[in-house]
Amino acid sequence: FSSFRFDIYRKVPKDLTQPTYTGAIISVCCCLFILFLFLSELTGFIATEIVNELYVDDPDKDSGGKIEVNLNISLPNLHCELVGLDIQDEMGRHEVGHIDNSMKIPLSNGDGCRFEGHFSINKVPGNFHVSTHSATAQPQNPDMTHIIHKLSFGDKLQVHNVHGAFNALEGADKLSSNPLASHDYILKIVPTVYEDMSGKQRYSYQYTVANKEYVAYSHTGRIIPAIWFRYDLSPITVKYTERRQPLYRFITSICAIIGGTFTVAGILDSCIFTASEAWKKIQLGKMQ
Repeated sequence: FSSFRFDIYRKVPKDLTQPTYTGAIISVCCCLFILFLFLSELTGFIATEIVNELYVDDPDKDSGGKIEVNLNISLPNLHCELVGLDIQDEMGRHEVGHIDNSMKIPLSNGDGCRFEGHFSINKVPGNFHVSTHSATAQPQNPDMTHIIHKLSFGDKLQVHNVHGAFNALEGADKLSSNPLASHDYILKIVPTVYEDMSGKQRYSYQYTVANKEYVAYSHTGRIIPAIWFRYDLSPITVKYTERRQPLYRFITSICAIIGGTFTVAGILDSCIFTASEAWKKIQLGKMQ
């Protein structure tokens, strides 16, 4: 009894093997092909992938039922002293002229205004709107034409592999609209969670938007125009998880690449060699 019996990789003496020119070409091509596939797999192993899933839940339970909002909008034909932010929702909140964490920047020598606000809303359906409702004296013909530079909810996600509608209204230009028209933006807010490789989670919100503009009238005359953002929350949460390919899968792929390539190349070389030997015998008249 000898342990050599367990050797499944039996060695063939060199003097019993025959190198060929075709085999050399196939061997070089085989090695280059393996190197190419190996580098491709290595790149995929080093890089991270983003996996997304959907579920029904409120992901940010520590927020106190609040969502942070960032609004940046320019009204080039409305004075800053007339511009105000009002917030309403179904929990009974009703604020007229919200001023906390907000800033007004005069434009066009004071004829226009850029409003920047950072505020929170409750996680219930409601609206916030930019209007002249908080002004002490209402203008005769308020001009609500505007450009929206930014409207986002929650944390800002700076992730290259995640492309979503986190700032869907960016660049919305209504400068050519009717100056006396109101603008309604209907937002459907979708909670979004991003979890990186360390397990740290960041909470943001994507949203879809539909809009319309109209001049509203009542029995007392024309209603003061405003820019409305009416929102509702989706019960569906989108979660993005950053992952890296496991090591065992990388090793399995490399073994499959090397073994498969050598096997296919060996079969190809064997077929070419057999055909070449058969052709030589036909030429010598030895093939019956």
